[in-house]
Amino acid sequence: MTSQTTIDKTGSGGDAPAVPSDAAPAKGLRGHPWFTLITVAVGVMMVALDGTIVAIANPAIQKDLGATFAEVQWITNGYFLALAVSLITAGKLGDRFGHRQTFLIGVVGFAAASGAIGMSDSIALVVTFRVFQGLFGALLMPAALGLLRATFPAEKLNMAIGIWGMVIGASTAGGPILGGVLVEHVNWQSVFFINVPVGILAVVLGVLILLDHRAEKAPRSFDILGIALLSAAMFCLVWALIKAPEWGWGDGKTWAFIAASVIGFALFGFWETKVREPLIPLALFRSVPLSAGVVLMVLMAIAFMGGLFFVTFYLQNVHGMSPIDAGLHLLPLTGMMIVGSPLAGAMITKFGPRVPLAGGMALTAIAMYGMSTLATDTGSGIMSVWFALLGLGLAPVMVGATEVIVGNAPMELSGVAGGLQQAAMQIGGSLGTAVLGAVMASKVDSDLAGNWADAGLPALTPAQEAQASEAVQVGVAPVAPGTPDAVVTKITDVAHDTFISGMSLASLVAAGVALVAVAVAFLTKRGENAEAGAGAAHI
Repeated sequence: MTSQTTIDKTGSGGDAPAVPSDAAPAKGLRGHPWFTLITVAVGVMMVALDGTIVAIANPAIQKDLGATFAEVQWITNGYFLALAVSLITAGKLGDRFGHRQTFLIGVVGFAAASGAIGMSDSIALVVTFRVFQGLFGALLMPAALGLLRATFPAEKLNMAIGIWGMVIGASTAGGPILGGVLVEHVNWQSVFFINVPVGILAVVLGVLILLDHRAEKAPRSFDILGIALLSAAMFCLVWALIKAPEWGWGDGKTWAFIAASVIGFALFGFWETKVREPLIPLALFRSVPLSAGVVLMVLMAIAFMGGLFFVTFYLQNVHGMSPIDAGLHLLPLTGMMIVGSPLAGAMITKFGPRVPLAGGMALTAIAMYGMSTLATDTGSGIMSVWFALLGLGLAPVMVGATEVIVGNAPMELSGVAGGLQQAAMQIGGSLGTAVLGAVMASKVDSDLAGNWADAGLPALTPAQEAQASEAVQVGVAPVAPGTPDAVVTKITDVAHDTFISGMSLASLVAAGVALVAVAVAFLTKRGENAEAGAGAAHI
């Protein structure tokens, strides 16, 4: 059977007869699969780039607007919270009203919010419009996957997702390089203004090329209470993960938000069994491959984003590189993701996802183990080997897990499935940063005092030791002004050695997570509904 979708060219809904999406040949530009891929790639590139490019601009924003460190943190946290909380609901909106419409609205809103940030003269306005960026980015990302799922025939979907993953990987890794160039040679506002012409291009292409595909069984109503419960549960979880490094994992506030999140998810699950058209039909998770794909995406993001979080500090604070140089040193990772993603799509199409996914996570585990061996004097050549191996391992997982999630969902839930995929990645990245950050903090706290004493440095008071530990956790030597050069050298050596020991342990934990993901990968299989059709979903 082929996928049954209602192709609505007028935007009137699902009254037209169902026709096989594979069988309806595209005439001209409108609805052409590869032109559709180019169009959604332009929009996705804008959002993926923004996820990392802004970090480079934060110091300049802080200085120009006179913001505190906590206020600057909200530039990232506000965006991430809005994005993570809204993704699944945004995917449902695409399923209800059409992915073409939600994609275009997402692009316009994201570009407009970006321009507004560039014109902002206060940190409050910057944070406010960053929240709007997150909300509109949440509309855009699942819609892109929904459009690809509806446009490409099953035998070419993996290749399309491979190129889609390549764009995300290249944009994410290229953000620090482009951000460094713009901040250094133009200004911080240019980091946001660059999204405006990109957004205009994506809108023009979208209007000319994108075709609105509607599934025959697309939802007709909204699960308002389900949206509220899921959003509240997601907010509490993400908020706990964001604040845990500040509050501490033993703090009552951290666990109160985690408990509230668990209760929220439980209430959401109960409600979804009672409502006529649930936000997420729980029967979706009866598909073992789909559930395994979601878990795999979370585990991949924990290992990748959590491990890579410390690498940026390692390159800049231990090796003393500029943000641009650090970005250039990560090019082997970017390059392997660019090369590996389309190749992974072709392999998964030919052999199925299990072996490529398991092999990719095995390579990721080896790469993270290799990164645990990095030292203060490791050369660029050795670093490049491990970074390249990491990119080569991640490529099939980004492609395969996405196809497993989206392909095993019914066509009418392709937007929700795209939201699940993106939410799994966001939560996994947040978990990785929080958990591996806790591992790093614990190791630094346990080793710093002994290393400090072994170096013959004067003893620190508890308050001084706490301040020193915070600095060392990001690879910074806690040197007070006026410290003699000989003492500066000792403090720097202690700080860097202690940071390396913490990063090594965090990388080993990430490698362990990747090994668990190898086992999960064998539970996946090719997307049934990409071939069997939405009308006969095997869930």
